[in-house]
Amino acid sequence: MHTLPDFPQLPITTVTEPAYRVGVLGASGYSGRELCALILGHPNLSLAFATANAQRGTTLRVKAGGQVHAIPMVGPDEVDLSSADLVFAALPHGASAEWVAKVIAAGARVVDLSSDLRPGHGGTDHAPAGVPHDAPYGLPELFRAPLHGARVVANPGCYATSILVALAPLAKAGLIAPGATVNIAAASGVSGAGASPKLELLFAEVTENFRAYGVGNSHRHLFEMRASLAALGADCDLLFTPHLLPIDRGILSTITVPLTRPIDDALAPFRDMYANEPFVELTNDLPALSDVQHRNVVRIGARIPTGVRTPTLLVFSAIDNLVKGAAGQAIQNANLMLGLNETAGLMR
Repeated sequence: MHTLPDFPQLPITTVTEPAYRVGVLGASGYSGRELCALILGHPNLSLAFATANAQRGTTLRVKAGGQVHAIPMVGPDEVDLSSADLVFAALPHGASAEWVAKVIAAGARVVDLSSDLRPGHGGTDHAPAGVPHDAPYGLPELFRAPLHGARVVANPGCYATSILVALAPLAKAGLIAPGATVNIAAASGVSGAGASPKLELLFAEVTENFRAYGVGNSHRHLFEMRASLAALGADCDLLFTPHLLPIDRGILSTITVPLTRPIDDALAPFRDMYANEPFVELTNDLPALSDVQHRNVVRIGARIPTGVRTPTLLVFSAIDNLVKGAAGQAIQNANLMLGLNETAGLMR
């Protein structure tokens, strides 16, 4: 947990030679590109391959370590999966589980960035043969123990990361009122919608605009949020409304939580739970997206509102959706799976 206002880039390990070869399936998407950059800057990893379907045969250029690297993009059917110790599957939802099974059969570990194996989706119950039915959920701040040495990890969704880290201390402390409705309004940059061309994501449609989408409690991240909160002991409804911001990256969530009892110190539950977490920051101010962009952190603030008849807490959470919400968290999980320093190769 950090409370300092400045955000230095810290060298975490002195190992300079790569220890593990890793591949990226789906490197042409925003999360895949971010993964390639993080791998190239990681002291213990080397990039074995990067795949794309429509963009096979092209070159991906990413910046890492102050240099621009040219990465050849090949088709997923062209790579030797056994040449990697670990593979990141940054593939579309519904298409990833099949490749997870292929990676496991090839003898490599895998971090799946899709929703296919996340809790609440039923994916593990209908996964292809060879995919474990109990893939751990890769949110280390809440469920770290099963990640050490795991063969497969289901990387959380970006909204789910922002919201679950913000709600977990209240759930574990029994502070969320039973049967209450927790109201969540969250806004994301357009990179969260993926790299596929869509009319509503064109610059002229997004710029100077702000709108809700996925209204009516229909967003797919709700499944993993509900399942994870239930595992933490919470008995509540979630009313989740995402919004689209006219920016590239970042998620800011504002969460209204009915409490079982009044509290005097809004941040006390968070200090109790996250005192030793390297990627959680608490602030007495309100978190902003500029605080977290390009960093693998969740930054949290809280306020006790006035003028309401029932005990209530406002919680504010900010992340970079491409880093802590996707690629950075995948690297964090890979570090744990491979027995590396959890913070290796990540900015905080």
